[in-house]
Amino acid sequence: MRETGNAHPRPYHHGDLSRALVEAGRRILEAEGPAALSLRAVAREAGVSPAAPYHHFKDKTELLEAVAHGGWRALTEAICQVRRDARDPGEALTNIGVAYVKFARENPALYRLMYHTTRDRKSMPKHAAEEPSGYEQVQQALIEAGADPADEHDLALATIACWCTAHGLAELSTFKEFQELKEAVGGEDAFLTGVLRHVGVFTRRPRPARNGAPDRPETGAETATRH
Repeated sequence: MRETGNAHPRPYHHGDLSRALVEAGRRILEAEGPAALSLRAVAREAGVSPAAPYHHFKDKTELLEAVAHGGWRALTEAICQVRRDARDPGEALTNIGVAYVKFARENPALYRLMYHTTRDRKSMPKHAAEEPSGYEQVQQALIEAGADPADEHDLALATIACWCTAHGLAELSTFKEFQELKEAVGGEDAFLTGVLRHVGVFTRRPRPARNGAPDRPETGAETATRH
């Protein structure tokens, strides 16, 4: 077990104790797993009194949800960053997928918690779907890449396809069977990029006009069929 406790209290400014406790919870989570998380443990890690966390969280469940919420914010920030840095909309979509997978790889316990806290619910985590969110960033990237914002159903399907593809790749990309291929194509990033570019929704482009009709973007299924 890693020692996470602090011999001396860490100073914090009035108003940011909740954030400090969440950050402490995330450190414990990654070092020791969710079973080690408790209000007393985060108080010790943050260097505050055992009673202090109860001013912000009534129990461990609320603490876990707050840590998970912080994870969704961090994932959104990673997605926003690569979208801003991309040279074109197509690259933005691919980079978003890579950023998602790398976030999951670099924060495995947090990533699992983000989905575990909503496993028994019938809707996506509200932090994943609220604006501005990573999910909304994917939608906007798809529109910039040619998706029709007026076709709400196709846009929703394309966004779900992107999200599910990245989620599945995050789960599978660590398999040792892929190591030889990763080395052959140039490393981890090249492997992830290559996989995503073989998925139709990540290579959307406008369809050529036919019979004088205006162009409309291809759906993910149409792109995949053509390839």
